[in-house]
Parts: sequence; structure tokens; C-alpha cells
Amino acid sequence: MSKNSPITRFTNGLIRFFREGSVDPLAIVGPVRRYNLTKLKADLGAAPNVALLAVPQGMAFSAIAELPISFGIIGSGIAAIVAPLFAGSRHTILGPTNATAFMLFSFFAADRAMAAREIELVPLLVLLVGLFCLIGGILKIADLLQYVSRSVLVGYLTGAAVLIMANQMKHVLGVAQQVDAVHPGNFITLVIALIKALPAVQWQPVVVGATTAGLYFAVRRWKPKWPAFSIALVVAAAIFGPLIHFTAVFAGQPTFENFELKDLVPRLPDFSSSRVFDDIGSLAGIALAIAFLACLENTVMAKSLASRSGDRAEVNQDMFAVGAANLACAFSGGMPASGSLTRSVLNYESGAMTRFASMFSGILVLGIAVLLALTPGWGLPLIDFVPISVTAALLIIVGIGLINRPNIRVCLRSTHDDAAVVVTTFGATLFAPLHVAIFIGVALSISLFLRRASKPHLVEYEFAETGELREMGEKRQRPNPAISIVHVEGDLFFGAAELFRNQVQRTASDPSLRILILRLKNARHLDATSVLALAELIRFMRAGGRHVLISGAPREVYKVLRNSGTLELIQEGADRSAGESNIFLQRPSNPNLSTRDALKRAQQLLGGEKADIRIFYDPNKK
Repeated sequence: MSKNSPITRFTNGLIRFFREGSVDPLAIVGPVRRYNLTKLKADLGAAPNVALLAVPQGMAFSAIAELPISFGIIGSGIAAIVAPLFAGSRHTILGPTNATAFMLFSFFAADRAMAAREIELVPLLVLLVGLFCLIGGILKIADLLQYVSRSVLVGYLTGAAVLIMANQMKHVLGVAQQVDAVHPGNFITLVIALIKALPAVQWQPVVVGATTAGLYFAVRRWKPKWPAFSIALVVAAAIFGPLIHFTAVFAGQPTFENFELKDLVPRLPDFSSSRVFDDIGSLAGIALAIAFLACLENTVMAKSLASRSGDRAEVNQDMFAVGAANLACAFSGGMPASGSLTRSVLNYESGAMTRFASMFSGILVLGIAVLLALTPGWGLPLIDFVPISVTAALLIIVGIGLINRPNIRVCLRSTHDDAAVVVTTFGATLFAPLHVAIFIGVALSISLFLRRASKPHLVEYEFAETGELREMGEKRQRPNPAISIVHVEGDLFFGAAELFRNQVQRTASDPSLRILILRLKNARHLDATSVLALAELIRFMRAGGRHVLISGAPREVYKVLRNSGTLELIQEGADRSAGESNIFLQRPSNPNLSTRDALKRAQQLLGGEKADIRIFYDPNKK
């Protein structure tokens, strides 16, 4: 097979793609070799802080998704252990997060049949999330996340925060049973259900929630560096747990259910079910949405930490790590894992030096899970003493923290496009399922980006008396009415092709124009659509006995034209043996020389064999 055949070129390009910047399945090897006692001490010092936050957060995120709390705790531990084996970032902590947990809840809440099988389906769902992330990391999909506006994430997190707060209010008000009975599918129906349930509000959960919030803010004010979330949860549970179990006033208030060692046995995806492929089809959409959100959260968080630590964010490697962590969670009974901003920042600020701090914290989390599973057998069911209204109050506080007013203000005031994206994404989270809402925001963001990027800049040029190329003024006529030099600048990918063709054809519509010189020195990213548009323009001009010449084409543009076969169309009518050509490549020493040669060729086509064209070029002049 020829070295220049399309199949060979495609194969070689594919090999280069996977070789350049490919993910490393043995990312842990280097850190292991460089590990020492100093790093070990620092990592061991940071791990307990992260673990003490991860356990109550795992419980809270399980509550958001309305899953047994063992899912959140196991997910926090397993993801923190497995992800560092493959991650590119050394400070990130993976596990359940607010946004992914609520997306999980939103999906199952909208489908009663699926909700009845939630515990059965979650392992399969997490497996799909892991596979999507692994494939995305290998294919370097994370590189494309830079084209997703931060306005999407700001709008999504703001909407998710509002939904979290509204959904947790049913527990603080003690009307969860009344609200759940109507199965609210979006924010509006949830608010209506809450309003209708107001006559049934109980004062006990309100007192519990208010006390928990007071404890949280007191710790935050007096000891800002202490884990306020964990302390408030433990103290509130110590106060109200006994009151619920041993007094008549608080009796009957809902608490979390204990779990035992048997509940920690891995829950495997059920591939033996006769409807497994139907389940995969039903879960594919939500799995893709969670995978996308998890990688987007992880990328934003990794870049934020990298800017503080001086590291370089390896987004595709991190995406691969998210996939590996979710695969591990799928076979151990955990929730979907994403990059946790709060735990990652705490890990960094606690002095962690390597990825092993995450692994140590994960081991501690699993140890605490085993300890909690043993307490019912010892006659001390600790989890049974945690009122649901305690975590509900803390989640409302977390939801308030997710509403980043400075970021919202920046998005609303920067550009009209950013404002449209943040408002649309926020609205979509309130009226549509969350796994649909995030793609609505992404689709709008990318559409607006393509609209901006698909506007190539076309300017007609002329030679000044001094020999310099200059933009032709509106009041000046072309020195030679039969020749037009059009400078094309910008991206000429598929989104810009139609605009490029329309703008050039407006110039070509001049009946006196015989030669059109396209100066492609700063044209970028030609693809099949733009090449076809160029071919149509050439045929259009030749149909009227006119010509199109190309000048200043860089090597990348020439390569695309050659590989596509359009170069042969461009060169039609040129006697190559006599040194004639219709395309003139860029010369770095003097970029205007190619345009001079194109002008000589144009005058030759017009019958002027002796073209006296002087070119002046000042390399120091921008």
C-alpha cells in the first residue's frame, strides 16, 4: 500500500493521536519511586482531616440521592483510594458530590418504575459512568471541555443548589411524607407541594434544623479552621438523637437507618437480568450526563488547585482516573464519584504533599464505615441517632454556599452570550431533569461559541505606492479593477464555510472583476466543508471565464488542499512544465512575495506578460 494513500495517512495520524499526550495507566509508579519519609508524615497528617469531612458528606450526599448512607460512605472511601493510582493531579479527592448526587435523585424521582429499582440499578449506572470516563480519557475528550463555558457550570450549580435547598426543606419542616406522595418532577411542582403541605409542618424538625444551623455558624465564626460540617452533625446528633429515642416530645422523628457489615458487601451490576440491555439503554443518558458533569467538575477543580500548587493540570489523565474510580465504586456498592472541591481544598490546605494522602484518607473512611457497621451489634447504633433533619439543615447551608454570587455577577455582566448561557442553564435545571438541563446549557454554550468562531475576517487589499500591502479604503478604487486581493483571516472550519463563501461571492459579483486572489496567510483549520466551498467558488468563477488564485498559503492549508484533491482543481489551466502555478505558498522571509507572484500570474492571465510589481516589506513593522 502506498505511503501517501488515504488509509495509510489515516492510520499514521491515528497512531500519532494516541501516542501524543496519551494517558498513563501506571501513573502511580513515578510518585512511588519519589516517595520519602517527609512526604509520608505530611500525607498522614492531612488524611484524618479529609476523612472526618468525607464521612458526614458521604451520608449527606446519600440523603440527597435518597440512597442508604452506606452508598455515600463507601463511594467516598473507594474513590479516594483508586483515583490516585491513575490521576495526574496530586491533591484531588474523588467521591460523591452535591451536583452528581442530586442529578441521580432527579433522574429516579422523575420515573417511579425506575425509582422502585434504584438500589438495584445504581451499580450498573455507576459502571456506565466509569466506562464513559475511561473512554473519554483515552480519546482525550477532556481537551474539549475548554469549549464549555464556565457560565454553564455556574448556572447548573446555582440551579442545583436551589433544588437541593427546596428538596431538603421537606425534612426540616417535617412534611417529607406529604411532599413525596405527589412525586414532584421539577422545581415548580416541588414548591407547590411544599406550600400545600405547610399546614402539616412540625415544630420538632424545625428546632433540630435551626439548632444544627446555629452550631454550624458558631463553629465557623469561632474556629474557622475546624470542620464545622462534621462538628455540627456530631453535636446535633448527640443532642437530639437521645431525645428522639428516649423522650415522648421528639419521639417518631425520622433518623437514618443503621447498616451492618453485610450491607458493605459489594453490590455488583446485575448482568444476569433478562432486561439488562433495556436497563443499559434507559441509564445511558443519565450516565453520560453524570460522566460529563463529573469530568467537568474534576477539571475545573484540578485546574484551580494546580494554579495554587504550581502543578500542571493533566485533564485527560484525571478523566481516566475518574473513570477508574467509578468502575471501582460500581463493583463495591458506591455512588458515582466526581472531584470534590471542598475535600480537595481541605486536603491541600492540610499540608498534603502527594496523592497518597487521598489513599490514606480513603482507608480511614472505609475503617470508619466498618466501625459504624459494627456498632449495632455492640448495642450502640450510632447512625440511628442521626436525625434526617440534621443533615437536611446542613445540606441547605451547603446549597447556599454553592450559589457563588461573584461568579454569577461576572457571568451576567461580562457578555450577552454569558448572560444567556447562565440564565438558560439555571432555568433548565428548574424545569427539566438535571441530566437534560446540563446538556441544554452545553448546547447553547457551544452554539454561541461556534457563532463567534465562524466569522472569518475578509478584507480587500491593494498595494500602496511604496509597495506595501494595505487595506483598500472605501473611497479608493482598485488600482486594477480586474484584480482583487482578498485577505482571509480566521477559522475556516465547517461553521465558517457558508459565511466565507457568501462574503467572497459578494466580491466576485463585481462584473469587472476577472482575477480573485485569496490571501490565506492567516486562514486556519480548513476542513472538508470549507474546501468544498472553495471548490464551488473556483468553478463559479471559471464558468464566467474568470480565475481564482491562492497566495500566502501556509503548509497546513496546502496539505489539506493536496490531500482533498482540490489542489488539482486550483492548478487547472496552469502549465506546470513552464513554471506556471495558481497557488503560491507563504514565504516566512517576506510574506508579501507570494502575493507579488500571484499578481504577476494574474497579469499574465489578463495578457500582461511583463508585470513590473515592486514589493517592500519591513519585518519589524507589525
